[in-house]
Amino acid sequence: MVAAVCHGRANGVRIKPRFSNRDGSHCTALGKYRIDQRAYSAWGIHVKYHLTGLEATNNNAFKREIVFHSWESVPETEVYPDGVPEGWGCPAISNDTMKVVDTLLRNQKRHTLLWVYQ
Repeated sequence: MVAAVCHGRANGVRIKPRFSNRDGSHCTALGKYRIDQRAYSAWGIHVKYHLTGLEATNNNAFKREIVFHSWESVPETEVYPDGVPEGWGCPAISNDTMKVVDTLLRNQKRHTLLWVYQ
């Protein structure tokens, strides 16, 4: 499965992506995350997964309330060269993609790894 994923927008300028682990940066932090408990979300299909950062580059994820969720603004189709919208640091996918991913995650017996890299 190939899916568009949006990330944090930082200062709102899309010239070059910025990544940060700092609270209030509105940036996505690079590194490996453990996908944790499923919960209600105000975004997308109302499903989110809490994330625990496993590296020094993203160890503030839980404190920053960085979660994996869907968002109606993330498209299902190719977006080049326009790109996808940018959020406040959470990795987000389209609603239809989250329906598939949510089914997969709910059926997992062990934690799943989410790797955010540039």
